[in-house]
Amino acid sequence: MKKFIKEIYPYLIVLVIVILVKQFIVSPIQVNGDSMYDTLYNNDIMILNKLAYKFNDIERFDIVVINYEGRHLIKRVIGLPGDKIKIEDNKLYINDEYVEEPYLSSFTITENYELSTVIPTNYYFVLGDNRSVSLDSRSLGLFSKNQIEGKANLTIFPFGRFGFKE
Repeated sequence: MKKFIKEIYPYLIVLVIVILVKQFIVSPIQVNGDSMYDTLYNNDIMILNKLAYKFNDIERFDIVVINYEGRHLIKRVIGLPGDKIKIEDNKLYINDEYVEEPYLSSFTITENYELSTVIPTNYYFVLGDNRSVSLDSRSLGLFSKNQIEGKANLTIFPFGRFGFKE
């Protein structure tokens, strides 16, 4: 019995480390739907970096994973605390200044939208890149920092799409 325990011990250590890494540091996450198309595709597998915002601030245009009522939403951060957001004639304005969005495809159509208040501290306004089908802050409201589980900018599958997404 001691010999068996001695042989299995290294495997148990590896298993515990893998579980801890997946739980607290990084884990795979699957894209569901077309709300981030053209940047991300349905069924893409990405790496969720759970530590990204423990040491760094959430930045505008980061791709994040949000816990919304037990579901994972993958969206792009558009508005930071203190920002005013407006979308008019398919153009994004942050604090009344036009902001280019090079990650959008030329056929993305966005209805006019204006956030009625300034984004409060620890809250964020997020949008999908495929605005015509995205369930995002326009209909769900602002998301708190606590709802943001981490940053997801590395696609690992399919292999033909492997790489960092901006």
